Order: sequence, then C-alpha cells, then structure tokens
Amino acid sequence: MVSINNVSLLFGSFALLDEVSFLITRQERIGLTGRNGAGKSTLMKIIAGLQDPTSGSVERPRELTIGYLEQQMKISDTTTVLEEALTSFTEMRALEQEIADTSRAVAERTDYETESYHQLCDRLHAAGERHQMLGGSDYVALTGQTLTGLGFSPAEFNRPTRELSGGWRMRVELAKILLRKPDLILLDEPTNHLDIESILWLEDFLETYSGAVVLVSHDRTFLDNVTKRTIEISLGKVYDYRVPYTKYTELRKERREQQVSAFRNQQKMIDDTEKFIERFRYKPTKAVQVQSKIKQLKKLDRIEIEDEDMSAMNIRFSPAPRSGTVVVEADEASKRYGSHLVLDKISMKIERGEKVAFVGRNGEGKTTLARMILGQTDFDGIMKKGHNVSTGYFAQNQDELLNDEYTVFETVDRIARGDIRTRLRDILGAFLFHGDDIDKKVKVLSGGERSRLAIVQLLLEPYNLLLLDEPTNHLDIRSKEILKKALIKFDGTLIVVSHDRDFLDGLVSKVFEFRNRKIRTHLGGIAEFLRSRKIESLRELEKKSAPEGKRSQSAKGTSLKTTGANTLKAPVPKDQIAAATVQENVILPQNSKMRYLEKKETERVYRRLRRQTEESEAEITRLEGEIAAMNTRLASGDSEAVNDASFYTSYEEKKQNLEALMLQWEQAHSELEGFMTEYMNSDDNI
Repeated sequence: MVSINNVSLLFGSFALLDEVSFLITRQERIGLTGRNGAGKSTLMKIIAGLQDPTSGSVERPRELTIGYLEQQMKISDTTTVLEEALTSFTEMRALEQEIADTSRAVAERTDYETESYHQLCDRLHAAGERHQMLGGSDYVALTGQTLTGLGFSPAEFNRPTRELSGGWRMRVELAKILLRKPDLILLDEPTNHLDIESILWLEDFLETYSGAVVLVSHDRTFLDNVTKRTIEISLGKVYDYRVPYTKYTELRKERREQQVSAFRNQQKMIDDTEKFIERFRYKPTKAVQVQSKIKQLKKLDRIEIEDEDMSAMNIRFSPAPRSGTVVVEADEASKRYGSHLVLDKISMKIERGEKVAFVGRNGEGKTTLARMILGQTDFDGIMKKGHNVSTGYFAQNQDELLNDEYTVFETVDRIARGDIRTRLRDILGAFLFHGDDIDKKVKVLSGGERSRLAIVQLLLEPYNLLLLDEPTNHLDIRSKEILKKALIKFDGTLIVVSHDRDFLDGLVSKVFEFRNRKIRTHLGGIAEFLRSRKIESLRELEKKSAPEGKRSQSAKGTSLKTTGANTLKAPVPKDQIAAATVQENVILPQNSKMRYLEKKETERVYRRLRRQTEESEAEITRLEGEIAAMNTRLASGDSEAVNDASFYTSYEEKKQNLEALMLQWEQAHSELEGFMTEYMNSDDNI
C-alpha cells in the first residue's frame, strides 16, 4: 500500500535516516519505536507527505487517504466541538446541500418532459445514492459516539473549541481522523492526553479498524494491545520485527548481544591490524602487506552500537525524612469553579509509605485535588497534611517551568546539596543526558528531554511525599522504566496522577477513582482496578443489549437492569422473593410471644419497604423509556435533537436522576432483603 524506498534525511553531515526501506500493507498495525531523537516523528511526516527526504522516495497509490495526528496541532477556535468534528464529513455535507438545492429546484419546475428536468432528476438520484453509499444520515450519530468514546459528554458537544485545553483539542483532532476512516492512520503519541477509559475505547476502535495504522507511543500496554509489528529506528537504520512491542524487546536484546559481540570482534581485528601497520610501516619487505592492511581498514564497514542502556543503574531518590503516620487527610472537602462543582464532599486518608494512584476521566478533579493538597487553591471542608511532611511536586507543565538560559548541568547543580553532587553526571546519564548533552541550553531541549530534566530535580532533595501529575507524558519507555524503578524503591509516600497503566502496574497498591465528583477507593494495584472496571463494562454492555421485554425485576429474583451506568444485584433467595410478592394485605401469623402492637409494626415496616421498592422500580422504568427514546433520536441523526443544547442538558439530567433512583432502589431493596432474611430465619416466618 505504501512503499518507503531508500529514504535518507541529512542534517549537514549527520544522517538522521540512512537509506530506510520498508512496506506498509493494508490492515497492518505497526508500532514505530526508538529512543528520543531517533527520527520517529520525522519519518511519520515523510510518510504523510508533509516533509521531503534528502534522497529516496515514498510511493503511495493515487487514491490513498491518510489521516495524521501530530504531537503539535493547529485547530480552529471558531466553532463548537460537534461542528469541528463534523468537518470530517465534507463530502457528505456537500451532498446534503446538493440534495437540498436540487430537491428545491425540482419542486419548483413544471416542465416535466424537458431534457433539463430529467437531467436534474438524474443528478438528484445520483447524489442520493452517493449519500446513502457513504452512510446516509448516520454520520451525525457516529460523530456523537466517537466523541463520547474519547471522553466528551453530550452536554459538551456544543462547547466552543476555544475553551478547550490542549489535551481536549487533541481529542477533537483524533475524532476527526477516526471519523474520516482513511486508508492509513498515522498517530504520534495519541495517548498523551487520554485517560484510561478513553485509551481502552481507542484500543477497541483500532483493533477492528479496516485500514492500516502506524503509531508512535510510549505506552507499552497500548502498543501490545494494538500493534502486531514493531519497526525500530536506531542510528538511522530500521529494524523490522513482525511481533508486538514486548516480544520485540526480547528479540532486540538478543540482537544487541549479537551486535556487541560482533563489535568487540571487529574492534579486536582493527586493533590487531593497526598494530601490524605500526610495527611494519617502515620495513620495505612488508610494504605491500602494510598498504593492503591500510586499504582493508579504509574499506571496512564499521559496526556501530547504541549507547549502553542505562536503565540498569541503581538510581534512588534521596532517603525520605520520617513523617507522621497520616500524611494527607481530607474530610468533606469540596471544590467549585464558579457554579461548576468539581469535587463534592470527598473524604480520604493516605498514610505514611503508601503508594497510591489518582485515576479517572479527564476533568474529574484529579489535578484539582493535587493542588488542594499542595495548598495552591482554596476549597471548602478540611484538607490537612501530617506532621513533618515535605512535598515534592511534578506538575503537568513542569517542563515549561525550567529556566531556558541554564544548561542541563547548571539546572541540577543549582539545587543539589550534599554528597549527591558527586553523582550528578551519573544521574543525568541515567536519564539519557550523555557527554556534551549536559552542556546544552534548556531552550534547545525537546519536550521529552525537558520532562526528564524536571524529574531529575526531584531526585536531588529529601522529600517524604512525592506528588506526580502525569510524569510520563513525554518520556520514552526506557526513561519511564528508570523512573518507575526509582519510585518503587522510594521509602516515602507517593501520589501519582497518571493514565499510564504499565507505569502504574506494580508501583501502586491503592487506587483512588474519581467519578461523578466523588472518590472511590480500590485496594490493590492498577491491574486489579482495571479488571474490576472491565467486568463492569461487560455488564453494562449486556445491560444495553438486553431486550426491553426481558428486563428483570427484583420480584423475579434477578438483577434489575437499566440503560444507565449502574448494574444493581439483588441476590435474594427464591423462597424469600416469593414471600415478598404476597398481596399487600398480608397477615402475619399469630405468635403467642409477639404482642399485638409488635405485629402491626412489623406489617407496617414490610408494606413501607415494598412500596418504596415498587415506586422506585416504576420510576426507573419510566426514565428508562424516556432515555431510550432520546437515544433513538440521537442514533437516527435527528437534527433538532443533535443541534439542541437543551436536549443534551435534559439527557444528562435524566441519566443522573436514573442513577440516583437506582441507588434509592438498591437501598430500599437491601432493607427489604434484610427484613425478609430476619423473619425467614425466625420461628415466625411471614
């Protein structure tokens, strides 16, 4: 499909790419990997046709369509989220306009027998067929589904793009590319600004995508789940592995061992040859042999290897001073931005030595809570840090806070204290600042290099609480592994805000999930958390696919299913359920030990619980019907609904009301279940 033929790119005498060749075929999933500065993004631009190589060529079929997501994007700020996403359907919308104009012209004509009238009808018919072939009016609903999958709520569809952060703008651009369905998708770091749920959605989308995908990512799990082929760029050359990323690392290790062995053998041969030349250079009897050896060295294709992998170095954070047992504690803490409630009466406790993760969709308040802990923003309620807590903070824009005029070494040398000053070069080397790199000005560093330098600063001071907000966004995989190992060994308390599953796996032992302005605590690592969320997602899928007529009610002894976001279980034994479905005027059996008033009170409680449960079920059924009707309007592309902001507001309110009703039903049903269990186990059964 796309053929890269002997592509080279030179910067002066330096060859970033040196006669690179490979083929991209249809439906391939390729991960493009290599250390920072290897030329991954540059090669993507050459494939996309945005940059010309110094030599070589890229052959593409004339009809081939390419969608390219760059790290740095230019996005229009003159429209809404939905309208910007709908620009992907330029031909579709042009056809709709043509159909409308032609239909109007046909309706106004009365010369039914003329040739021009017949041509107009043919034009209308052709436009209609083309419109249907491209998907008809379903594209509006598809746009909404894609935006929802990438984290936008329906209420945000009409939000002006100028109000979005860089990460959310990137999502809009990603949605546009996915909606165009190009033959080849090129994605350069697509997960940098996506939360975990959006990454999972993107994985599912790409897994079934009909075109080819080439992506650059530092998310190992994302690469493993999406790609089947890995192309490594190293020292200007490419190495092609027909395996996912993790398997590639194993094969690469074997290749490197072979490369190092060949390099050592060649160096020994070169040394022996040079010694022979020096020894016999001035002996006439050896002149011919000496000249032959000199020519041999000149013609030798010298083996090069990358710098040694520094990830095995024993990098440690400074020993953490001892803090109090409770490091951070929140009690009924809330945060508003104007009328927008971000966190609603949250309570939590983090103790000394714990390593916890803040996860959840973007905009749910993770960074806000981090700023509340640091005292950088006001809030309602109580938020306090424990005794002798010293906090090291890495912000999402930490790399932007560095002084551009300092060199790399000066940046760390100015804050280092004590014995660690003797290890500055080793620490910088571990974060891939080698040789002359430490004398570079900060202003010439790439985004990934600036992030690594900002993280190095945290190694230099003795903190007992590290609060890291998306520390891996611009780090390559090797740098992330170094950081992760150092954090595992850190003997203080750690809070990490991150969407990087591989980075969090094995690092944290507790997960705080941010959802609906609240915090839920999950004990265990990120793998356990994701496993539980995945199960919930499957239940939601089953819930949405269940026929309306088969919805189970609590009286039938199964789960109450809804179209909302919750699945409530009602594990009540059949005999108890049967007892619960008796007529409302049920008469409790006589009991010589139970007084008359006690019996009447028991009847009253039972009727109240049954009534609450049934009323909740009736209201839930009504709301389900209304939400299902609204979903149908959205799926059909109803323009009145799609373009009406109040429609989405009402839609969200109904979903929130449904969730509240589900909780109310669960509470009432639990009380009824407890009531029934108590009396089924007594001598006086109902």
